[in-house]
Amino acid sequence: MASKILTFGEVIMRLSPPGNKTMRQSHEMEFFFGGTELNVASSLATMGCDVTHISNVSDDFVGESALSFIKSFGIDTTFINKNEHPLGLYFLEVGSSVRASRIAYNRLNGSFANIKPEQVDWKKALEGCEYFHWTGISPGISEGAYETLKEGLLTAREMGIEVTTDPAYRSNLWKYGKNGNEVLKELVSYSTIFIGGVNEINEILGTQFSSDQQGFLEACEELKKQCPSIHKIFDKIRIGVTASSQQTQGRALVKGNYFETGLLEVNPVVDRIGTGDAFAAGLIYGLLNFDDEKALNFANAACAIKHTILGDINYCSTEDILEVMAGNSGGRIKR
Repeated sequence: MASKILTFGEVIMRLSPPGNKTMRQSHEMEFFFGGTELNVASSLATMGCDVTHISNVSDDFVGESALSFIKSFGIDTTFINKNEHPLGLYFLEVGSSVRASRIAYNRLNGSFANIKPEQVDWKKALEGCEYFHWTGISPGISEGAYETLKEGLLTAREMGIEVTTDPAYRSNLWKYGKNGNEVLKELVSYSTIFIGGVNEINEILGTQFSSDQQGFLEACEELKKQCPSIHKIFDKIRIGVTASSQQTQGRALVKGNYFETGLLEVNPVVDRIGTGDAFAAGLIYGLLNFDDEKALNFANAACAIKHTILGDINYCSTEDILEVMAGNSGGRIKR
């Protein structure tokens, strides 16, 4: 039976020169629709989950195109509203080898930035949900996005719904007067499953734990002490050899038990964008279907395989991810 999951976040357009060109040398752009939480929703829908996404899009042909794209996954768009503001977008130059990728955003006055709490009927949207997923990107975009998300989290807590959070802190956001770290700590305290590691915990709590295993365990204990609603912590580790070669690994602390996955190597990397979202989607799917340790391994495999897919979204099926998880990474043609 399909599990119902709710996601909340911006629908954004990505514009990139084809291949590994820089913008200065290219006269054409490829575009993709995505957005951190939408990437999670799309991946979960591809794996057979019943997903609803909450957002705003522009009331023009660009917004209509975005809605058509979202609906193509079977995602419920009932709670996606239209307004007169443009769809947010960002520009990406894809790096290669020793040249890093570069991103420039244009989102702070977009359609999602102008979302308001009264636009969302949270009790109706959350009815029948098992999981509600959010990230630290959304509350950083605008005060309206923060207030809307907070109302949803409080409603989810009242309804006893599991809330997963990837509290990514982006310093180039948070332009509307609130302290990002304080807001994220507040919102994490309304959540139950933390998808992040030492860096994220240090950002939120203002601590300085080390990134080794002992530091991770100490950071987790401090997070649970300050945000006692958190009962599971899952961390994605990505080791960048070059822009074209990456290794991924997962680790977790659940009920006092530490466990980790093996390393998965990806070389060459096709696209790094959305790999953390693939991890989050894989984890949520895994928690719905497997035990915690297998869920972590499934998430790590989903993250690794997304590095091989162009665009923001992980289009791989559950079967594809399970094969990589089982060690079948030789890339033989399936006939």
